[in-house]
Amino acid sequence: MERTLSSDLFFDHTAPHNQTAWPLRLIAALTLWQRRIISRRQLARLDSRLLADAGISEVQRQTELRKPFWR
Repeated sequence: MERTLSSDLFFDHTAPHNQTAWPLRLIAALTLWQRRIISRRQLARLDSRLLADAGISEVQRQTELRKPFWR
């Protein structure tokens, strides 16, 4: 007979969430968003020669520049 384990065996769903983890997740998210904003600004400044050197098409650049910072 095959037996499967429930996730309840590994995680205590009644325990309070770690109160110190959310600030770290927030800082990580804000840092990631800031890096995306900076890299997209740099991408917007590249001329066609530099885009070609990087192997990025104009369509790919425009697609990336249209994304919101959280994606």
